[in-house]
Amino acid sequence: MTKNIKTFGELKNSAHKRRSVKREMAENLAFKIRNKESIFPGIHGYEETVIPQIISAVLSGHNIVLLGEKGQAKTKIMRLLTGLLDEYLPIIDGTEIPESPYLPITAKAKRILELHGDATPIKWISREERYGERLAPGAKIGDIIGDLDPSKIVGGEPLSSEGAIHFGLLPRMNGGIFAINEIPDLDYLVQVSLFNIMEESDVQIRGIPIRFPLDVFICFTANPDDYSRSGKIITQLKDRIGSEIRTHYPKTRKIGLDITKQEIDLPLDFPEVEVPEFIAEIIEEITIQARSSHLVNQKSGVSARLSIANYEVAVSSARRRALQLGESKGYVRMTDLGNLFTSSSGKIELDPYRDEAITEYQVVMKLIDQATKVIFEEFFPAKKHDSVFNEIAKQVHAAGKLEISDQMPIANYKNLLKVVPGLWELLHEKGLDKDDRLFATGVEFILEGLTSLQKLSRRRLGEISSFKAVDMY
Repeated sequence: MTKNIKTFGELKNSAHKRRSVKREMAENLAFKIRNKESIFPGIHGYEETVIPQIISAVLSGHNIVLLGEKGQAKTKIMRLLTGLLDEYLPIIDGTEIPESPYLPITAKAKRILELHGDATPIKWISREERYGERLAPGAKIGDIIGDLDPSKIVGGEPLSSEGAIHFGLLPRMNGGIFAINEIPDLDYLVQVSLFNIMEESDVQIRGIPIRFPLDVFICFTANPDDYSRSGKIITQLKDRIGSEIRTHYPKTRKIGLDITKQEIDLPLDFPEVEVPEFIAEIIEEITIQARSSHLVNQKSGVSARLSIANYEVAVSSARRRALQLGESKGYVRMTDLGNLFTSSSGKIELDPYRDEAITEYQVVMKLIDQATKVIFEEFFPAKKHDSVFNEIAKQVHAAGKLEISDQMPIANYKNLLKVVPGLWELLHEKGLDKDDRLFATGVEFILEGLTSLQKLSRRRLGEISSFKAVDMY
């Protein structure tokens, strides 16, 4: 629809037809499905679960609630719903809330139409302007619905009139999408007001009798435990939400890693840093381990932001080393993962019933070790390599101990081969000997992996890790 149309008369003579927002979204969605267009770009792992449910809800004209733990893309999905709106929408110019010239709802809009008729000025708003979002904690009726505006009353508007109202965010999204995050934390009075709007189009503001036929698609998010807890949501409001859609964490490590790499946002891109495949897998596996650990509060959930922040810190640690050593390219090493406590702290809520002697630092380090064990066993299956593992352990025992650190020069890693030649077989098998910096990363991976299999013991002292053989040969 051309934005050159400036008056209501021109609009009526054009091809534009007014549609309710739910019909508009359903028709645009149907068009995208038929033309095999991407509906929720950047959302991974929901193709067979969440997205089909959302499609059914939109085609049904339902308001929706997305139930899931933190970091399951609920807010991102709500924001992507704007892609189902028309690029631009014509509204009456000069009104406080967006109003269609075909269906004015406020007294002011009706006066404008009565005064100007077909010459009523038209303004076009983008789909981004038709989306409003509010976080429930702390939200009041004035924020969501509206309240009396003292300045308007001082200006002469009668106290009980519609003109004395300052509208909240929901009415200002008329003809668009209104979203509330964490609806169980919404005050009961606001919940009642929402119920009135969804059921009766009844906007109650300090007793002023107003009924607006608001045209809004409403969506909510909530933690499923809070949403289902008795007394958190008034039953009448729940009953008016058409579809409840349950989100989930990625079903596979690959999907989780795709999300992590997509969401990384680092302010610096030089020098270049390469993340070896096994390091990236370990970073994602840390999050997977946290989601099943008895030491972590599973009701709180473990967000995808844990993987994202850990990945960013690992890359930045390698970049810091490359800058200090004057290298043109850096590789993330296993020793860089020792810095992940800073990015993990606060994103993992410890189980309140755990042994209180276990600190958050110990939990994070344990998760890193568990993730390393899983990935190492995938890269080097014990059945195939057990004899090599034992040989390396014997060589480490003969050497007494091995020490590595995140600032150790690459030449020192090569010297380790003179003491532990058994490392080369594993390095060569996976092509980790093709580049000097990758070689150093590979040596650390093998030593940490053998520690996770209890072939070696490890002691950390600051940035230095010291390895010894567990068994006496």
